[in-house]
Amino acid sequence: MGHREDLLEGAKKCLVEKGFVRTTARDIVNASGANLASIGYHYGSKDALLTQAFIAIAEEWGDSFKPDVTGEGGSLERFRSIWDGVIGQRDQAAPMWTASLEIAMNGDRLPELREMVVSSEGEGRKGLTEMFTGIPEERLEERDIRTLGGLYQVLVSGMMVQWLYNPENAVTAEELTEGMRRAAQMMVNGKDAGAPA
Repeated sequence: MGHREDLLEGAKKCLVEKGFVRTTARDIVNASGANLASIGYHYGSKDALLTQAFIAIAEEWGDSFKPDVTGEGGSLERFRSIWDGVIGQRDQAAPMWTASLEIAMNGDRLPELREMVVSSEGEGRKGLTEMFTGIPEERLEERDIRTLGGLYQVLVSGMMVQWLYNPENAVTAEELTEGMRRAAQMMVNGKDAGAPA
């Protein structure tokens, strides 16, 4: 590997271990074996390098996330199988989730990164909508992306926070699926749906 690749690997390591705000340029140099001047030469700044490291971590997780999806698009069986996959890979996703939460909490201190995350939000919603509904991305309408994609995005974010803060008591895929079933039935019927028949 060259200095550019070494720096990226070092930045990924620092991002996982220390986060954005606490990582210094010297930390990256120590983790990568490169020299301090090479950060500016190859990436322009420490923040630009950390942004690239976050993108790389997110892409690596996205490429590795292959849940065993079963059930028809939009079904509870499909919903459950996807959440089983998300929860089953929580340890691999933890660095990305932690970095995402840090971005959210420090958006003003990390404006370039925040802008990049915001600009990719629509693509994320599109991908989630396709995964949960089975509708190919190219057939999704803006309303699907805004409503269904927005709902799935909020659920993923909430799940992420629960698993980071309190993994022992975080909701399971089974509980989340039952909660979704009951909430949907209550909205349709106007009363508590109780246990499944």
